[in-house]
Amino acid sequence: MISKRLIELGVMAFRQKNVRGTFKPHFSVKFRSPEDGSIRVFSVDTTRTPQKYPQPDAYLITHAHSDHHGKSAMLSERSICSDKTAVALEIRHGKKYKGSTVKVNESINVNGVTVKTYPTGHTAGSIAFFWENDVGTRILVTGDVKDASELPECDVLITEANYGDPSDLTCYFEDDTTGFRNALNGGGSVAFGAYAFGKAQRTVGLLRDFGYSGTIEMESKSLELTQELIEDSGGLVGLGESSGERVCVVPPWDLGKLPSDITKYVLTGRSDYRYPTIHISDHLDAQGLLDMVMAVSPQITIVYHPSGHRPERFAAHLNSIGIESVSIDRINNVLSNEFI
Repeated sequence: MISKRLIELGVMAFRQKNVRGTFKPHFSVKFRSPEDGSIRVFSVDTTRTPQKYPQPDAYLITHAHSDHHGKSAMLSERSICSDKTAVALEIRHGKKYKGSTVKVNESINVNGVTVKTYPTGHTAGSIAFFWENDVGTRILVTGDVKDASELPECDVLITEANYGDPSDLTCYFEDDTTGFRNALNGGGSVAFGAYAFGKAQRTVGLLRDFGYSGTIEMESKSLELTQELIEDSGGLVGLGESSGERVCVVPPWDLGKLPSDITKYVLTGRSDYRYPTIHISDHLDAQGLLDMVMAVSPQITIVYHPSGHRPERFAAHLNSIGIESVSIDRINNVLSNEFI
């Protein structure tokens, strides 16, 4: 059984319930420290445990998107994230980050456990966490991934499946960089609808990569995040602060507030916007996720994100091709009664 295999590797995954009796988001990992064999618990992209209950050794925050629950975990001194993710959390939520930070590609010691970090390319500052337990099992937590090229091989992979349903054709895609370039060079003023954190910074990067050196107008929150998180972003100003033909980056719902003479696009894989869309994603597609798993070569994979059926579908697909896997919906049923 999968649970027995994890126990053989010295790892236990479990979910906790909140005060309403429902499962807290995502899950935690229990293992023994390589330093002295004591039990350690790392909670993965989850909300804080009330103070009256035993606390984990660390709340791992892979990045600052709300569905990874940094808004809650950032208030704990046990939280760990990258330095840029901490900045993003503070800007997004208007609260002081209370935990520890680590730079991408560096390490941090957590109660005798050396945790290394690797870039995932999902957002500015997004990181994967990697550590070993007392029996040498290599554990890798990725969060969402756009670029898996620097991720190390591991024994236990804990990863996402935003586009992990191999039976869904919308889970297969490539970024439409040609469409983006054509929109930029189409003449006249242009606006790109992009979420303030993540997609807005990627949009600025694409604009600069494609040779646009002029001023970029941005909505206030997008502007603050980009200025703080992206180096060499060039001239950035608030909306209406440039002259001549305009290039604007605003949240999709703000496109309608811009003048009618500005050509508008939404950077998304969705098809329910009133404006033309350009497919630019911050995630790997189904094939990219499979390639990532093959590259890091785990003995077992745990799929924990997002909600809905895709973790189950991705785990089932991995099992069907001989890669042992379990999805988050099975963790309570299969693993919660196993202890190290």
